[in-house]
Amino acid sequence: MSDYKKTIGIEVHVELKTKEKLFSPSINKYGTLANNNANIIDLGYPGTLPTLNKEAVDLAIRAAHVLNCKIRKTQHFDRKNYFYSDNPKNFQITQERTPIGYDGYIEIEDDGVKKKIEILEMHIEEDTAKSIHSKEKTLLDFNRAGVPLIEIVTKPCMHTSREATLYLERLRELLLYANVSDCKIEEGSMRCDANISISKSDKLGTKVEIKNIGSITNVGLAIEYDAKRQEELLEQGITLKEETRRYDAKLDKTILMRVKETGNDYRYFPEPDIPYFTLTDEYIDNIVKTIPTMASVRREKYKNAKISDINIDKIIANKDLSDYLETLNNVNLKTASNLLLGDISAYLNKKNISIFDTKLDSTKMEQLIKKLDNNEISNKNFKEIVNDLLERDIELVDLLKEKNIQNVVDNSKVLELINKIIDENKDAVNDYLTGNERSLKYLMGQVMKESKGSVNPKLANDLLINELNNKK
Repeated sequence: MSDYKKTIGIEVHVELKTKEKLFSPSINKYGTLANNNANIIDLGYPGTLPTLNKEAVDLAIRAAHVLNCKIRKTQHFDRKNYFYSDNPKNFQITQERTPIGYDGYIEIEDDGVKKKIEILEMHIEEDTAKSIHSKEKTLLDFNRAGVPLIEIVTKPCMHTSREATLYLERLRELLLYANVSDCKIEEGSMRCDANISISKSDKLGTKVEIKNIGSITNVGLAIEYDAKRQEELLEQGITLKEETRRYDAKLDKTILMRVKETGNDYRYFPEPDIPYFTLTDEYIDNIVKTIPTMASVRREKYKNAKISDINIDKIIANKDLSDYLETLNNVNLKTASNLLLGDISAYLNKKNISIFDTKLDSTKMEQLIKKLDNNEISNKNFKEIVNDLLERDIELVDLLKEKNIQNVVDNSKVLELINKIIDENKDAVNDYLTGNERSLKYLMGQVMKESKGSVNPKLANDLLINELNNKK
């Protein structure tokens, strides 16, 4: 085991789910034609003036609340001055001196041990244009320029890659369920940087920054690789320098981008074109009331509904399914979860769509669950109609008639049918009574054949076993 202790801090940029950009009326939307959602403010034309997007501030308040941050009442924006091609104004508007959130934390749990990951600050800022590099040239897409971000900065309080990945998973869940961001790392709406140093004492070592890591898993891999790299250099007697590196997932290694010989001088000063603004307690309270039901509350609700822990994790991981489950009233949530995670999820994954893009509305789903729980239809029946339910605008009762699904739910009629089969199959009954379990399948097959599939298999199976055991 290494004598070196890792110290890790994480910086995360998260794009906010606003309709418009932070300082302009351009549409904030991913995946549209390059440079189609950009105007003269986003392009940095001289003389243009920014107007602060209230929706971005509201979402930042939500984020600060769920991250247990204190919320700064009086704020202003600052200019961060630097030159780069993706930043045509030659400055970025951010909150250097008055971050909207500060002194927060997220609680993680690792193998039963809880720990608070301290958040130093959370501030609002504008994104830059997206750079697309090739061997000959660099292309710029200004659709991303001016998209509202929150940057969340932890204290250097993590000491393992496991803690870092748990923090990011928890952070993503909180922001996703607060409806602050879609947190799609693959689309760049959540971008992670890790700062790591190693030391044999409590004194922090030389910090290395690893930029724009492409997934939460890769954050852990990047930390492990670079800690080992730093240790090998120190053991060789080489003095480490502050560096900025990137993680190459294909090579599973970090690669040098630049050495920090001197600190950056961004010459921050208050943004003169945006006035100071003050948030009242009443305003903050009204925003907090708009936060949707969070994942922790849903987990407890699902546990009380007897949903398995594995299924709870799967549902929480798929927010659309969890949101859909929240629309259902007065039904068995365990049955609902089984349906959602089975054939329905298989269909959604195959089509690459959300359940909200299907024809299976909550009313139809509630009817379906009740019929399944009342044995009016079987799981086999459900498999026969699931695609129709998802694709067609048809009432459940009409679909069942169309498919000629009319299950017998009267126990006395099912018993009458079962006793008929028992009387007609004495040899199979005797085989079962002498321990041949295969005979049960044969007898069940005869029941289903005689009923033409109109009885619920589980109900019939339970009644058949009970009748057979009575003959012992």
